[in-house]
Amino acid sequence: MASFEIIGGKQLKGELTPQGAKNEALQIISAVLLTPEKVVINNIPDIIDVNKLIDLLRDLGVKVEKTAHEQFTFQADEVNIDYINSEKFKNKGGALRGSIMIVGPLLTRFGRGYIPKPGGDKIGRRRLDTHFIGFEKLGAKFTYDAVNEFYQVEANRLKGAYMLLDEASVTGTANILMAASLASGITTIYNAACEPYLQQLCNMLNRMGAKISGIGSNLLTIEGVEKLGGTEHRLLPDMIEVGSFIGLAAMTQSEITIKNVSFESLGVIPSVFQRLGIKIERRGDDIFIPAQESYEIDTFIDGSILTISDAPWPGFTPDLLSIILVVATQAKGSVLIHQKMFESRLFFVDKLIDMGAQIILCDPHRATVIGLGRGHHLRGVTMTSPDIRAGVSLLIAALSATGKSTIHNIEQIDRGYQNIDERLRKLGADIVRKG
Repeated sequence: MASFEIIGGKQLKGELTPQGAKNEALQIISAVLLTPEKVVINNIPDIIDVNKLIDLLRDLGVKVEKTAHEQFTFQADEVNIDYINSEKFKNKGGALRGSIMIVGPLLTRFGRGYIPKPGGDKIGRRRLDTHFIGFEKLGAKFTYDAVNEFYQVEANRLKGAYMLLDEASVTGTANILMAASLASGITTIYNAACEPYLQQLCNMLNRMGAKISGIGSNLLTIEGVEKLGGTEHRLLPDMIEVGSFIGLAAMTQSEITIKNVSFESLGVIPSVFQRLGIKIERRGDDIFIPAQESYEIDTFIDGSILTISDAPWPGFTPDLLSIILVVATQAKGSVLIHQKMFESRLFFVDKLIDMGAQIILCDPHRATVIGLGRGHHLRGVTMTSPDIRAGVSLLIAALSATGKSTIHNIEQIDRGYQNIDERLRKLGADIVRKG
C-alpha cells in the first residue's frame, strides 16, 4: 500500500493547471460504444479510474490508440459483446464504479448490457435504481442476480418513453440519454441532471447525429436516431481540482494561480469559497488566489451561523464539501456543513479532530466546524485515505499542518488526481511518495 509523507507548514507559490474532468471522462469515453466510427477525445486525465475504463473498452474489442498528449482515438467497430458474460469482465467491471456508464450504450446498440456491482468510494449507499428503472421505461427487461450481485438488461430495440427520474442522478441521466439516443421514438426525461459535464455529453452526442434538446435544463427531450457517427471532443477542466486548489492556497497561505479553469462552467464554486473569506480574483480564464494570513467565514444576514450544503446543479457540488470542511478549520468563525447525498462522506473528520481541528459531527450528514483562525495550527498525524475527495482534503490539511503527516491508501487519491505529488512539489511542497 503506497503512502504520502508530508512535512507541512510550508508556504507554496506558483501555477497549477487542472486536469481534464474525471467525471466527464467516464461518460464521454463510454459514449464511444454508441458508434462504429472513430471518436477522438482530448484532455483525458492520466488517472486510475479513467485508465481502468479505457482498459475495459480494450477488452471489449474497442480499438484504442493514444494519438497525442492526453488525446486518445477510439473505434468500436468490432465489439465483442460476448465478453460481458466472462469472469474477467465481472472482475474488472466490479473494480470501477464508472463501469456502470457502459450499460446504456451496450444496451441500445447491441441489445444487452451487463455489469457487476461497481466498486468505487466507500461514502455510503450509492444505489443504481435510477439507471435500471430508466432502462425499463425504455422497454428493456431487467434482471438482478442478488447472489452474484450482477445486473442485466436486454432489449431488441428500445422505445422512447416519458419518465420522471426519482433523483437528479448525473450518471443515471447520462446512461439513460445515451440509451435513448438510438431508441425508436421520443424520450422525455424530467428531473434530469444538468451539470456542465452532462451538457458536454449532450453536445457531443448531437455532433454525432443525436437529436437532444433542453440541454442545460432539467427537462431533456431525445428523439431517437438510427445511427451515430464519429466526432472529436475536448473534456472540460476538472472543477473539483479547481476547488481543491483554491482550498490548498487558503490553507497554506499561498499565492497560487489556477490556469485555464473554464470559469463559466464553475457555477457557484468560486462564490462559496468567497463566503469562507477566501479572496479570489478572476484573470481572464485563470483564477488568482493571493496569499492570505487569515480569512473569516461569512454569516447569514441575521448573524446566524452560515450553512453550506450540497445540491443538484446549479447548486454546490457534493464532491467539494470535504474541501470546504477542511478549509473552514483554519478560518475565523463557524460553519455548518450539510452533506445531503452520502451518509458516510463526513466520517473522515475524526482524522481532522486528531490533528487538532474543532469539529462536532452532529450526525452522518452534518458537521459543525469551529474555525481556529490559525490560533492553533493543525498537527501532523498518520491517517488513511477513505475515498478520493476525503483523501485530498486530508492531504491539504497535512500540507498546512505543523510537523510530519503520513497518509496511507493513496491509491484512492490517485484514482482522481493526476500526479498530484509531482505537481505539488513544483509549488514547493515537501511531499514524498513511499511504496
